[in-house]
Amino acid sequence: MPVANTEERLLALLATLEECQAILADRANTETARLLSLAILELRMELHKVTDSELKALCDMIVSDEPLQEPAGRQLPPYLRLIK
Repeated sequence: MPVANTEERLLALLATLEECQAILADRANTETARLLSLAILELRMELHKVTDSELKALCDMIVSDEPLQEPAGRQLPPYLRLIK
């Protein structure tokens, strides 16, 4: 299967999952909506080729009390940089 076709299919799947998540959230089915949000995150990470370590670095920056600066030697991709 060509890469472009695979990416298009994954983007279509992502749109469908996001619609389902919105419906679940509107119907106060929050636990299921949260589980679906994890699947959406995983799919987005796959599409953008974000590694687990990059996601962890971003989460660490978010929860730290220090100013949001990238540690030396740990350069995050532009789509993971935080903007204040």
